[in-house]
Amino acid sequence: MPRFLKSTPAKFITILLLLQTAVLYSSIRPESVPPNAPLSALPHKLGSWNFFREDPVDQETQDVLKADDLLFRFYVDPAQSRTTAVSLFVAAFRSQSNGKTPHSPKNCLPGSGWTQLSNSLYTIQLESGQSIEVNRYIVTHGEERSLVMYWYQSRDRVIADEFKARFWVMADALRLNRTDTALVRVVVPVVDRNEDQATQLATSFIKSFFQPLHSYLPA
Repeated sequence: MPRFLKSTPAKFITILLLLQTAVLYSSIRPESVPPNAPLSALPHKLGSWNFFREDPVDQETQDVLKADDLLFRFYVDPAQSRTTAVSLFVAAFRSQSNGKTPHSPKNCLPGSGWTQLSNSLYTIQLESGQSIEVNRYIVTHGEERSLVMYWYQSRDRVIADEFKARFWVMADALRLNRTDTALVRVVVPVVDRNEDQATQLATSFIKSFFQPLHSYLPA
């Protein structure tokens, strides 16, 4: 493949052309929006992790995100940490044909006052044997430091890269007449700057909820 096709402008143009094609095609036939259970039905017990609290998403944030379903919960695992609560945020989009699309945490976090210290891709081996690649960020806000892991999920597909996620949305619109997807984000406080411990907690938590959450996202 020519090198210029791998550049960001080339990716953007490709996505734009796919979007135009998908919009034109979807205007001919109504989009298929599969039914699903609400995210609020996700169990309070996830493996060894117990429900701690659920925070409401304020109206201003809802208006910005424009997601069809939201979940913002905190869980704790007494076996690993009695004091560290790990947050799970899920924004589900049943359709993106009307312009609604997930907001990338790497853009939203700086707007909330968080500063990025590092970022990388991180591979997690799930209990099922499946491996998923997610984004791993270390961010800071004053004296606070947190580890953030996030990805985009559509059915059995887990994607870390925003451009690839948009590409697959367009591909699904053309192939399956569907544009549903979800943004999944986990945040763990970094205690005593122990990033390895925070990574271990995030990985354990993701392993515990990945399969149950899969049941609440359209197959």
